[in-house]
Amino acid sequence: MATNQHLVIISLDALGFRDLREHQAELPVLNQLMTGGAWVKAVTGIYPTLTYPSHTTIITGQYPKVHGIVNNTKLQPKRRSPDWYWYQKDVKVPTLYDLARQKKMTTAAFLWPVTAGSKITYNLAEIFPNRIWTNQVLVSIKASSPLFLLKMNHKYGHLRNGIKQPQLDEFITACAVDTLANQKPNLTMIHLVDMDSMRHRYGVRSKEAMAALHRLDKHVGQLIQATKAAGTFADTNFVILGDHYQINVTHMIHLNTLFAQKGWLTPRPDQTFEDDWTVMAKTADGATYIYTQGFDQLDELKALIEQVEGVETVITGEAAAKRGADPACALMVEAKAGYYFTDESRRPLVVEPVHPATLGQPDRYHGVHGYDPTKPDYQTTLLFNGPAIKAGARIETANLVDEAPTFARLLGLKFKEPLPGRCLDGVFKEDNNC
Repeated sequence: MATNQHLVIISLDALGFRDLREHQAELPVLNQLMTGGAWVKAVTGIYPTLTYPSHTTIITGQYPKVHGIVNNTKLQPKRRSPDWYWYQKDVKVPTLYDLARQKKMTTAAFLWPVTAGSKITYNLAEIFPNRIWTNQVLVSIKASSPLFLLKMNHKYGHLRNGIKQPQLDEFITACAVDTLANQKPNLTMIHLVDMDSMRHRYGVRSKEAMAALHRLDKHVGQLIQATKAAGTFADTNFVILGDHYQINVTHMIHLNTLFAQKGWLTPRPDQTFEDDWTVMAKTADGATYIYTQGFDQLDELKALIEQVEGVETVITGEAAAKRGADPACALMVEAKAGYYFTDESRRPLVVEPVHPATLGQPDRYHGVHGYDPTKPDYQTTLLFNGPAIKAGARIETANLVDEAPTFARLLGLKFKEPLPGRCLDGVFKEDNNC
């Protein structure tokens, strides 16, 4: 079985099946990739459907309970802005880029989540300064490939305006184009966040989100063109994927405010709470984990939460673990569409509307994700195109855990540990099947 020497994985954060189903004709680059390649239409995500757990699943093939990235952010009740799972050291299993490095392949990553401190050859890690004594340059240098980052920032830093979109995607695309053209990595992973950002702020189907989708289509075209400039296009397989979709919201649920009223945690003026909690909520936006310590009234707790407006279901920690979520939680709570959770402990009401004037502030959204991945029309999607791919192939449904073994096959790599997903045979030409 012949394998190709270059794989480019482009993650369009918050890309949904609905986006390609309804807008294919408006997206010339993606349309061409779909027409001449393979389209896996509806891809069911992992629980919770958050960016960091999802991207780690995409390149490990494991569920969060196994790979260890169970949320975007860590359990730090006294921090208004908890640290994210930025560093690869938190990933408990091998990654696709680890396998590639072991085979002496070069790797590159551009804002790919949970790669800080990794051994990726050319790495611009996704991280931001979360302590008053540091700044963006210092944390990025520590987390990324230092000389590479300084070189890219020198050449393209003028495109960036902090982490604001769409300028950040412009910067990342320029850096990736330069690297694809000049370094020709065997594995390149690119994470573009423009549309996710616009959906959080303006809504899932807003004109701002749709404009971002069109910008992303152009970026994909720029990245493909870079491989043509490098002379590697004929030997490159391309993957375009989403990590999750989003759902519009109008109300937020503050379970820690409820728990404070019950005396189960001690709230602080900044909406955090003390370490002496017995029950706490840890948001995953459309879902939330419930953790307990020294507390054994789970039936009472479950019944209490089930009475809260906007709560759809409450499942046990054991049931959450079976879904692939954090086995350390006591309960996991799913919001109804239109609602999401915060960690705030001193709000006037347990459930309150999101005031339009607050949109864009921390924890104030018009669209969110994190929900159960089986919610109606909430699937993401996946495209393949390249010399190993069967033109016109269509697969109706797949799971996010199926992606890593398929990507490994495209580079002639194999995960040693058994994976819960399957390699998607149907996307390959017959002589390249898994």
